[in-house]
Amino acid sequence: MKKSKKEVVEAVAAAGAGASVGGAGGATAGVLELAAQGVLTGLSASVVIGAGVAVGGLIGYSVYRLLKKRK
Repeated sequence: MKKSKKEVVEAVAAAGAGASVGGAGGATAGVLELAAQGVLTGLSASVVIGAGVAVGGLIGYSVYRLLKKRK
């Protein structure tokens, strides 16, 4: 595998890991409990979870770039 492709794979893996963590954070028991009680709709809970995924992916990629830059 070429070096450039290896870097792309590493960046995607870092962003994917961050998105997974962000999704789990966005889907906390509190958000899901509020949705179950009817305080939040399913759509608004989905928006919160999606925002967690997006932010987590960005943070994961940013940390990857920061660590890559230090090497």
